Amino acid sequence: MLYQIYESQRVLMEPFVDFAQAAAKFYGGSSSPISKTPLAQRVSAGYSLMYRLGKDYVKPSFDIHTVDADGISLAIHERVELDKPFCELRRFKRFTDDPATLTQLKIQPAVLIVAPLSGHYATLLRDTVKAMLKDHKVYITDWKNARTVPLSEGEFHLDDYVNYVQEFIRHLQGKYKNCHVVSVCQPTVPVMAAVSLMASRGETTPLSMTMMGGPIDARVSATAVNTLATNKPYEWFENNVIFRVPNNFPGKGRRVYPGFLQHTGFVAMNPDRHASSHYDYFKDLIKGDDASTEAHRKFYDEYNAVLDMDANYYLETIKTVFQEFKLVNGTWDVMSQDGQLERVKPQDIKTTSVMTVEGELDDISGVGQTRAALDLCSSVPEAQKRHLEAEGAGHYGIFSGRRWREVIYPAVKNFILENNQSLHPAQPPAQQPAIAATPAPAVSPAAVFDAPVDAKKPLKAIKATTADTLVSKQQTGAPAHLAAASSPVAQAVSLAVAKSAPATEKPAAKPVLVATSDTAVQQGPATTAGSTEDSQQQSAA
Repeated sequence: MLYQIYESQRVLMEPFVDFAQAAAKFYGGSSSPISKTPLAQRVSAGYSLMYRLGKDYVKPSFDIHTVDADGISLAIHERVELDKPFCELRRFKRFTDDPATLTQLKIQPAVLIVAPLSGHYATLLRDTVKAMLKDHKVYITDWKNARTVPLSEGEFHLDDYVNYVQEFIRHLQGKYKNCHVVSVCQPTVPVMAAVSLMASRGETTPLSMTMMGGPIDARVSATAVNTLATNKPYEWFENNVIFRVPNNFPGKGRRVYPGFLQHTGFVAMNPDRHASSHYDYFKDLIKGDDASTEAHRKFYDEYNAVLDMDANYYLETIKTVFQEFKLVNGTWDVMSQDGQLERVKPQDIKTTSVMTVEGELDDISGVGQTRAALDLCSSVPEAQKRHLEAEGAGHYGIFSGRRWREVIYPAVKNFILENNQSLHPAQPPAQQPAIAATPAPAVSPAAVFDAPVDAKKPLKAIKATTADTLVSKQQTGAPAHLAAASSPVAQAVSLAVAKSAPATEKPAAKPVLVATSDTAVQQGPATTAGSTEDSQQQSAA
């Protein structure tokens, strides 16, 4: 009944929300005569805040149209490559009309980014995708809101998640001979299971696995998320957080962990910070600080957009990962697509290099939880293992924001390139790029909920190690602009919003799109030649 009550309240509030939006424009619009009265700006700010607090937040878009690669602007076309009942495999295809750049794009590694299914949408990894597009062919798992999936599509289990990942890996292997996998937070566990099962069957496994901030062994450095899952019995979660989707959605009747409950958990962990943020928004509206108010809107447009998770998947994750620790105990059996139970054996992985990334101040997946993957993959040679600990980074700083772009991503990029030589042996490994200071972007959604950072303290680089040995440690003079924050979630895993990419040093002309994957497309008499990262040769319009 709780979901129905929530929906009824939301419907009743819609007229008042619409009124608040209209009133904010009436009192604050530049063309409105009443906006010149003494209190008009304050009244407008109050109505604007009321509208933001009451409005319904929909799924954000990735909104990645171009990326800069060594001074060349690449146009990005986003498309769905595979459409499954509960997930879309989304590709970001790159276009250019520069012959030298095109040659380089063709030999760059293909990477599958497995996004979390833990409350927010895959757009949370926008910064991750945007950074990797400079040097990789990028695919991402875009999980669907369970309330939009009809019951006729069946239930979604943790085993289905594992099978989806295997299917996506095989898809990339079929196109590029092989691929690399990057998993962020929650999916580190099902990704390891997927690759383990492929190895046990004798299938070709990915060239590398990069696991970032995930609960491989949730017993290590327990956080508030781990404590909640272990202190409450399985039945508590089933009886208190699982409800059926109301009749006004395509997935009516489906048992889910509702997004609005997850959002309540997000906010409840830092209520003072959220209250302060909204009050600052009100004051910025009065002052006319457009940059700050737009930053607030962009952050909360993403932070407040949540999805429902199928109850079976959520409950099985709680039990398997956080209560019975089946992966590390070697007791996890996964049902394959043909109905056979298969034991997950990470020790069967032999040819896939493994890299783990952790944040020093991660309050969702504690230090050591992800690193445990290196010990589980006991058959992988030590020379093919890496571990990185990002000093001063919280959970979200691992995959978005300045630390991700300037410190962690270069190391991940080099690790992938080192292990891509079996496909392109002639390609020399890239040098570690120098980390230069960059100005803070105008809009920084993830800055509100990243690890605590002293704004005057220089940014520290990661501790880069093999399984046991420290390799490098450096400092940069880049200004720290990430605000203090922390947001553990009362569920298996939570994430917050991604940060926009840094400004490029020099502008580049926007390329002309005239080819798809294999076929040239006529754009008109004024267009020039161009190709994509997949085309075998340049095509002319």
